[in-house]
Amino acid sequence: MSTERPVPRPQGDYVPAVLHGGVVYTAGMTPRRDGVLAFTGVVGDGLDPDQGRFAAGLAAGNALVAARSAIPSGAALRCLKMTVFIACTAEFTALSAVADGASAVLVDELGEVGRPARSAIGVCALPSGAPVEVELVCAVVS
Repeated sequence: MSTERPVPRPQGDYVPAVLHGGVVYTAGMTPRRDGVLAFTGVVGDGLDPDQGRFAAGLAAGNALVAARSAIPSGAALRCLKMTVFIACTAEFTALSAVADGASAVLVDELGEVGRPARSAIGVCALPSGAPVEVELVCAVVS
């Protein structure tokens, strides 16, 4: 699963994750596999909600890999907050259903400590034409 994937390579001048004061903050992660976007487009115009949900899961998996790369060996994570940005049409309102794909991956990987507080935000565009972008805030636990 996520622990087997490489840390996503930044697409600009930033790092994938930062650990500070026992809290990990990830950069926004898109649904990339091996550095290539698996999905592009806008949910509600070319992408249906199920595709958006799957893309959100990929992005969340990438964010989790980035978060894990910033913590000491043997430490674990507790997801505190997740923000899911969804490139969608003005009429698309099923943002939470798309974001549920990201939540499912975190719970799958971490169990109940992976279920964070969450925001799902519709936007007009995301980097490189990605349909979703996910960022995490996680606590490091021993």
